[in-house]
Amino acid sequence: MKLVMAIIKPFKLDDVREALSEIGVQGLTVTEVKGFGRQKGHTELYRGAEYVVDFLPKVKIEVALNDDLVERAIEAICKAANTGKIGDGKIFVFNLEQAVRIRTGETGPDAL
Repeated sequence: MKLVMAIIKPFKLDDVREALSEIGVQGLTVTEVKGFGRQKGHTELYRGAEYVVDFLPKVKIEVALNDDLVERAIEAICKAANTGKIGDGKIFVFNLEQAVRIRTGETGPDAL
Protein backbone atom coordinates (compact mmCIF):
# COMPACT_ATOMS: atom_id res chain seq x y z
CA MET A 1 0.00 0.00 0.00
CA LYS A 2 1.11 3.56 -0.69
CA LEU A 3 0.09 7.02 0.43
CA VAL A 4 0.11 9.49 -2.48
CA MET A 5 0.27 13.13 -1.45
CA ALA A 6 -0.13 15.87 -4.05
CA ILE A 7 0.21 19.62 -3.56
CA ILE A 8 -1.66 21.43 -6.35
CA LYS A 9 -3.24 24.75 -7.28
CA PRO A 10 -6.68 25.14 -5.66
CA PHE A 11 -8.61 25.68 -8.90
CA LYS A 12 -7.39 22.29 -10.20
CA LEU A 13 -8.96 20.31 -7.32
CA ASP A 14 -12.16 19.34 -9.15
CA ASP A 15 -10.23 18.22 -12.23
CA VAL A 16 -7.93 16.04 -10.11
CA ARG A 17 -10.84 14.56 -8.14
CA GLU A 18 -12.66 13.64 -11.35
CA ALA A 19 -9.50 12.13 -12.87
CA LEU A 20 -8.93 9.99 -9.77
CA SER A 21 -12.57 8.88 -9.72
CA GLU A 22 -12.28 7.74 -13.34
CA ILE A 23 -9.46 5.33 -12.49
CA GLY A 24 -11.33 3.87 -9.52
CA VAL A 25 -10.04 5.83 -6.54
CA GLN A 26 -12.84 5.80 -3.98
CA GLY A 27 -11.73 8.25 -1.32
CA LEU A 28 -9.33 11.08 -0.69
CA THR A 29 -8.54 13.70 1.90
CA VAL A 30 -8.18 17.38 0.98
CA THR A 31 -6.51 20.05 3.10
CA GLU A 32 -6.12 23.75 2.32
CA VAL A 33 -2.46 24.63 2.82
CA LYS A 34 -0.04 27.43 1.99
CA GLY A 35 3.29 26.96 0.30
CA PHE A 36 6.47 28.77 -0.57
CA GLY A 37 8.56 27.57 -3.46
CA ARG A 38 9.86 28.74 -6.80
CA GLN A 39 6.88 31.04 -7.32
CA LYS A 40 8.33 33.28 -4.59
CA GLY A 41 4.97 34.87 -3.84
CA HIS A 42 3.79 38.21 -5.18
CA THR A 43 2.94 41.74 -4.08
CA GLU A 44 -0.60 42.99 -3.56
CA LEU A 45 -2.18 46.34 -2.82
CA TYR A 46 -4.56 46.57 0.15
CA ARG A 47 -6.07 49.93 1.12
CA GLY A 48 -3.26 51.76 -0.61
CA ALA A 49 -0.49 49.81 1.10
CA GLU A 50 1.65 47.35 -0.82
CA TYR A 51 2.54 44.07 0.90
CA VAL A 52 4.21 40.83 -0.10
CA VAL A 53 2.33 37.54 -0.09
CA ASP A 54 5.09 34.95 0.46
CA PHE A 55 2.96 31.87 1.08
CA LEU A 56 0.56 31.06 -1.74
CA PRO A 57 -2.65 29.08 -1.26
CA LYS A 58 -2.41 25.43 -2.30
CA VAL A 59 -4.44 22.25 -1.82
CA LYS A 60 -2.97 19.05 -0.41
CA ILE A 61 -4.60 15.81 -1.55
CA GLU A 62 -3.86 12.55 0.24
CA VAL A 63 -4.90 9.19 -1.20
CA ALA A 64 -4.21 5.73 0.23
CA LEU A 65 -3.91 3.20 -2.60
CA ASN A 66 -3.07 -0.39 -3.40
CA ASP A 67 0.30 -0.67 -5.15
CA ASP A 68 -1.31 -1.53 -8.50
CA LEU A 69 -3.12 1.85 -8.69
CA VAL A 70 -0.22 4.12 -7.77
CA GLU A 71 1.26 4.74 -11.23
CA ARG A 72 -2.16 5.36 -12.78
CA ALA A 73 -3.03 7.78 -9.96
CA ILE A 74 0.22 9.70 -10.45
CA GLU A 75 -0.44 9.98 -14.19
CA ALA A 76 -4.03 11.10 -13.58
CA ILE A 77 -2.95 13.77 -11.08
CA CYS A 78 -0.16 15.04 -13.36
CA LYS A 79 -2.47 15.28 -16.35
CA ALA A 80 -5.32 16.96 -14.47
CA ALA A 81 -3.22 19.41 -12.42
CA ASN A 82 -0.88 20.52 -15.20
CA THR A 83 -1.17 24.12 -16.40
CA GLY A 84 2.36 24.29 -17.77
CA LYS A 85 3.22 27.19 -15.48
CA ILE A 86 5.38 27.45 -12.40
CA GLY A 87 3.64 26.38 -9.20
CA ASP A 88 1.67 23.43 -10.63
CA GLY A 89 2.74 21.42 -7.60
CA LYS A 90 4.42 18.20 -6.58
CA ILE A 91 3.51 14.58 -5.87
CA PHE A 92 5.06 12.53 -3.07
CA VAL A 93 4.65 8.77 -2.57
CA PHE A 94 5.12 7.11 0.84
CA ASN A 95 5.02 3.50 1.93
CA LEU A 96 1.90 2.84 3.98
CA GLU A 97 2.49 0.12 6.55
CA GLN A 98 -0.99 -0.32 7.94
CA ALA A 99 -4.55 0.86 7.43
CA VAL A 100 -7.54 0.10 9.66
CA ARG A 101 -11.19 0.83 8.95
CA ILE A 102 -12.51 1.95 12.33
CA ARG A 103 -16.14 0.96 11.75
CA THR A 104 -15.53 -2.66 10.73
CA GLY A 105 -12.02 -3.37 11.99
CA GLU A 106 -10.83 -4.36 8.48
CA THR A 107 -7.09 -4.02 8.05
CA GLY A 108 -4.58 -3.70 5.22
CA PRO A 109 -5.81 -3.34 1.62
CA ASP A 110 -9.35 -4.33 2.70
CA ALA A 111 -9.56 -1.15 4.78
CA LEU A 112 -8.95 1.05 1.74
